[in-house]
Amino acid sequence: MLHYSNMPLDRGSNFRKNPKWLQAKVSAKSKWLLVNNNHTLFFKDSPQVCYLTHQQVAHLDLSNAIFLGSGDDENGVFALDVSKIHDDELAPVIGNAQFFDIRQYGPQVDMQDGSIAALARGLCYWHATHSFCGRCGSKNKLVEAGHSRLCENEHCKHPTFPRTDPAVIMVVTKVFADGVERCLLGRQAIWPQGMYSSLAGFVDPGETLEQAVAREVKEEAGIEVMDVKYIASQPWPFPSSIMLGFFAKATSEQINVDKDELDDAKWFSREDLAQFGNWHDEGEHLKLPRTDSISRYLIEHWRTHP
Repeated sequence: MLHYSNMPLDRGSNFRKNPKWLQAKVSAKSKWLLVNNNHTLFFKDSPQVCYLTHQQVAHLDLSNAIFLGSGDDENGVFALDVSKIHDDELAPVIGNAQFFDIRQYGPQVDMQDGSIAALARGLCYWHATHSFCGRCGSKNKLVEAGHSRLCENEHCKHPTFPRTDPAVIMVVTKVFADGVERCLLGRQAIWPQGMYSSLAGFVDPGETLEQAVAREVKEEAGIEVMDVKYIASQPWPFPSSIMLGFFAKATSEQINVDKDELDDAKWFSREDLAQFGNWHDEGEHLKLPRTDSISRYLIEHWRTHP
């Protein structure tokens, strides 16, 4: 199971529009996850997500609370963006807990809690960046338990829904003249020194996923591909993507890096990858991407399945 994709909650899609049903979920047993400037509340010095009770947050403005879903116990789980609340007011609420970027802990976070926290962060980000109607410019208000926004202009009333940007990510392989199969990995200049990862890019309007794979590999590394095969997907709401993972076979081998896209790209054998470190390792040796990413999943899948 890929990180951030093990969602345990029932999102209640068919019921959350009902105010009475939703209000019943705001009970004494409901759980609340706070998000502050895209950071999630964790217990101090721990990768454990910190949920608060309704009693702990009841005095805060809950009008913009987002219903994330119901657990096995049928109790509601909510997200609340507290970015605009002053630290002095927030301190008594969170106690010794602290706000961190989920990815700071990455694979250390419980799979289910990480999925809930990622959803909370993604929805809070979407609400924060869609305060105004994209059609008429009027204010938008939160509706449908936080899963939609509605224009307040009586002559417009345009609904807006959370967006997810599809991005393809691919391991490209080729058997070379020496009989050794190698994979194509690249790196961006802003990444940790020595880190190489799968090529990736956003899907353009009007193209298939397979076409997006071929286009991105050609644009970034100058490599032609064929036989594009879907492998797996991963929610990546950092801030609003879903990563669609593929394998593809190269029909050319001469790399021509587009420096606007990548700093470098190289072919690596399985033996090469066995010598790599991890993304958080110190030093200048070569590194693989984070273990909570689909990029690492795809690379490991190829590396361990000759």
